[in-house]
This record gives sequence, structure tokens and C-alpha cells, in this order.
Amino acid sequence: MLEKMDGFFTARVDGYDEHMKSTIEGATSFYKFTASLLPTEKNAKVLDLGCGTGLELEEYFSVNPQADVTGIDLTEVMLESLKEKFPDKNIITICGSYFDVPFREELFDAAVSVESLHHFTKEEKISLYTKLRNALKPGGYFILTDYFSESDEQENDFQQELFRIRKEQNVSDDIFYHYDTPLTVEHEKEALLSAGFTQVEEVDSWGVTHTLKAVR
Repeated sequence: MLEKMDGFFTARVDGYDEHMKSTIEGATSFYKFTASLLPTEKNAKVLDLGCGTGLELEEYFSVNPQADVTGIDLTEVMLESLKEKFPDKNIITICGSYFDVPFREELFDAAVSVESLHHFTKEEKISLYTKLRNALKPGGYFILTDYFSESDEQENDFQQELFRIRKEQNVSDDIFYHYDTPLTVEHEKEALLSAGFTQVEEVDSWGVTHTLKAVR
């Protein structure tokens, strides 16, 4: 049975960090690498989409302990875990969907998302990325480290299987459920460019996980 996104992560918050680090190829490297790409200036403003328990922020605060971070996540217990980790850091947490939460324009120096956005369609992402681009300052950028399909055929298979399961279980399309539907790297780049980012490049990869940098 499909599980609602927030319920899925609420049920798994205990042991989540260890699970992510030990079961995803390259995780011991890509969290640190992702953090290394974020701004090092004092009080840099960074938006984290799907911040969860803050695995990437553990690495980022070791690089820039005085950064100002806004973290958005659907799961309240994940955000509570994050706040317990960093009681002395400048973090604003927002419990909600990053599709629905309004972003102030030209507020952030950079944005980041790690292993969160592989549940959504290209069309959904273009809308989100347009809002995200507008939230970045001129010259700002977005670092995306995520799970990607290895071919167009695999991407289509994921999406068709989700459609089949939703129909079989009579599940509404307007509720987020936990099911992986990763795009290919090329389709992700297309979504970012369609949203108005001027430059998108792949900067590293670990198996099916890739890091992209999109510049406003």
C-alpha cells in the first residue's frame, strides 16, 4: 500500500540518519560534497528543500557555522530532530510542502535539496523551480543532489507503475505519497532551464545519485 509522505517519514525517523548513510551508495561522500558547494560567507542565507533531520546541514555547519538556514519539510518529527541537533544554529524550520510554502523573492544566496525531489513529475518541478529561482538573489544558485533514473525507459516505467498503483488503490492525485519517480539527469536539467535558470551543470555522481548546480 502507498503511504502518505509525512506518515512514511514519521514512522522511520528513528534510525533514519544511519539508514541513509549506510544504504545509499556514496552517501558518506555526497552529503559532504554537497555542503562544500554552499556559500561560506558569514550569515549566508540558504534554503533547504526537504531538509529532514539535516544530514547535509551537519556537514554545512562544519563549513559555515554562522549560516542562516531556512529548512522546509513535511514531517514535524524530522524537524524536531533537526532542531535538537543544532540548538545553537540560526535555523528557521517550516513544516509544510515546499510546493505550497511561499518564498520571498531575492532572499537567499543559495538553495539546496538532497534526496528529496525524486518523487515528483517534471511539470510539478518546473512550477517549484520557477518559484525557487525567484527566491534566489542575483547570482544565487541551487545545489540538487538526488536519485535519478538511468534512462528514459526507466523513468517512464516508474511513472506508469505509480499511475497503476494509484488507480488500483483509488488514491487521489492531489496527496503526496511516498513512491520514487526519478527523472533522468537530462530531464531534470530541462526542468531547471524551463524555470529560468541560466546555467545547469552536473558536477559529480555516485551511482544513481548525481549533483547538479543551477545558477539563477
